[in-house]
Amino acid sequence: MEKTVLVPVAQGIEEMEAITIIDVLRRAGAKVVVASVDEMDITAARGTRFKADVLIKDCLDQAYDLIVLPGGIPGAENLKNSEDLAFLLKNQAVQKKLYGAICASPAVVLHHLGLVTPGAVTCHPGFASQIEGGTVQDKNVVTDGCCITSKGAGTALEFSLELVARLFDDKTVNDVKGGLAL
Repeated sequence: MEKTVLVPVAQGIEEMEAITIIDVLRRAGAKVVVASVDEMDITAARGTRFKADVLIKDCLDQAYDLIVLPGGIPGAENLKNSEDLAFLLKNQAVQKKLYGAICASPAVVLHHLGLVTPGAVTCHPGFASQIEGGTVQDKNVVTDGCCITSKGAGTALEFSLELVARLFDDKTVNDVKGGLAL
């Protein structure tokens, strides 16, 4: 059965995180939909330009096995401001389906929506103080139930491989790692 993944993006998103997540999940065989909360043409935090597949408003009636957010500033703040994304994430949590975030997004988006506390979580150290009532851990990747979080750009590959491990079997994980020469 094909796994479907929604990767919301916005202006100012961290490109290394976004592209790593998209690439690794596609290598695993997931159907990855890159959905912008603002414009189809994205300019990432460091000036990299890419195009989203769809707008987030066009994803509201779809079901996903995983919704995963890249971070970066102002990208995470732009994600936080999307009511459509908030609807999708809250629905994902209620259905006990996988969702995740990296860098600033665990604090700026998931915590803002009440989706990481109480519970174990990690994020970019510069945003850890924004998560009240949770158990912020100094680890690269933290999984708590259906929520998977990670620190930042330097942990993007490790995070993406954990997402693959949560969606697919060990053979698929090993095949992806082999293709990356890890």
